[in-house]
Amino acid sequence: MSFRDPVCGMVLDENTAKFKITYEGETYHFCSIICKKKFKRQPIKYTK
Repeated sequence: MSFRDPVCGMVLDENTAKFKITYEGETYHFCSIICKKKFKRQPIKYTK
């Protein structure tokens, strides 16, 4: 299964996606800690 980083748009494999956050019942995966932090600061911007 693959996921798309909501911040930068990178396609990630479930086995290599190390960073994730659950927001409003949905899990989001990130390519880096930087993208994860950006999402955490402004989740609404990336979940619309």
